[in-house]
Amino acid sequence: MPLNAGNHDPVQGKALSDAEEASETTPLLPPASVYSWQPLTKQELEAAAGSPEWRATRHYLVLAFWLTWVTMLAAACTIVVLSPRPVPTCLKWWQKSLFYRLQPELTGSEGNNAVSDHLLHLQSLGVGALILEGVFHKKASLTNLSTPTENLAALAQIQHLFMESKKAGLRVVLDLCKATLLELEEAAWNSDRLSNYSSAEKHALRFWLEQGVAGFVICDTDEAYSEETLLEWRGVLEEFGHRGVKKIIVVKQTSDVLRPIRGSNNVTLVNMVLKSILPKSHHHLSADEVVHAVEAWLQMSPEEAWSGWSIGGKVSHELKRLLLVLMMTLPGSPALQHKDIINQTKSQKTEHSATVALLTTLSHSKAKEEALLYGSFTFLPVNGSSNSSSNSSSSPAPVLAFLRSWGCVQFLILLNFGSDSYTLDPAWASSLPEKGVFVASTGMNHLGSMSLFSFNLQPREAIVVKLFKAGSYS
Repeated sequence: MPLNAGNHDPVQGKALSDAEEASETTPLLPPASVYSWQPLTKQELEAAAGSPEWRATRHYLVLAFWLTWVTMLAAACTIVVLSPRPVPTCLKWWQKSLFYRLQPELTGSEGNNAVSDHLLHLQSLGVGALILEGVFHKKASLTNLSTPTENLAALAQIQHLFMESKKAGLRVVLDLCKATLLELEEAAWNSDRLSNYSSAEKHALRFWLEQGVAGFVICDTDEAYSEETLLEWRGVLEEFGHRGVKKIIVVKQTSDVLRPIRGSNNVTLVNMVLKSILPKSHHHLSADEVVHAVEAWLQMSPEEAWSGWSIGGKVSHELKRLLLVLMMTLPGSPALQHKDIINQTKSQKTEHSATVALLTTLSHSKAKEEALLYGSFTFLPVNGSSNSSSNSSSSPAPVLAFLRSWGCVQFLILLNFGSDSYTLDPAWASSLPEKGVFVASTGMNHLGSMSLFSFNLQPREAIVVKLFKAGSYS
């Protein structure tokens, strides 16, 4: 007997059976047509787009877009303004010129005519100005023209040189070192002796400026190197400076310490100081003497007046090429002589060609690279190892290095004055990029890219390398 037989409810039983039947035949999910998506009609879309809620949403989105764009633009401008960047320096003509010191004894019997034929060649080497030396000396006389020096003092020849130099685009600076202004007056073919010495000075200066001279060179031991005299000279030069190219005064430093000369408002009265890298000597300086002299200049604080560089003392031809690289890459204007680039022996024509190619490459690189023209200078103490077992580890290596930088552009100059090859320590100057590309070398035998710490610097070799970060080239 069933348990619920005593209280059976026929209505409830029927309901249960109907529910069971319905659950078996009714599907678990309603038909798909009930939930199918239907696109909005045109009327519905227009009604939704014009609703206040959607209008406010659109306004907020547009406002957020423009606020984001303005914020990004302001951030970019702030970064550009606050980021340190190099400021181009406007250099004067003498600050970006390669000077060539023309000496009369090298012109031969043909005088200035022989020099004029080579002016275009000098211009192709990158020379921008000539320093005419030896025109005046204590025994100069216009009535005795038997020697080459006196021949060069002839006014007609000098005027011819000025004319040919102008055609070649070269400026001429007249060297008055150890010459008196009375000699200048005589050389100006002035027949009337002026009683006033100051007037004679101005008369002589005006004469040569009218001939086309771009400036004058004096020595720091001359009487003209005084505040009173330089102020008078400045006045004359400014008169002619307004007519065209600015005229300059160059002081050739012959003493160990140059006596500063300042005018009113604490302004230096000279435009350039011409210095000798090596001390004067009657014998060829050794490599150690050269390194000592060069290192002293590299570690010296820069002066206010613009620097010009000449070699000075006697050295071997190999060391002379290293000094050529040094002069062309130091801050300032190099002043070369005939003997700095010309090798007189016919057996060394190949070396002469390499020297000319080196000078041409360096002068053209300096003319177009801001870092070599007016970039910052950093002396770098070298750390590395010599590849010779005989070299004592306690003695300093005869290798010098410095960096020229402008913005993100860096040039590394390495000079090995020693007789052994040299390899840099990878830990040396770790802040510098390891990769670079050769710009020039003393032998002009390196091309393309290089790795700084795997390069072997040969004896008596100097290289100029433009550094760049991996994956980029500036």
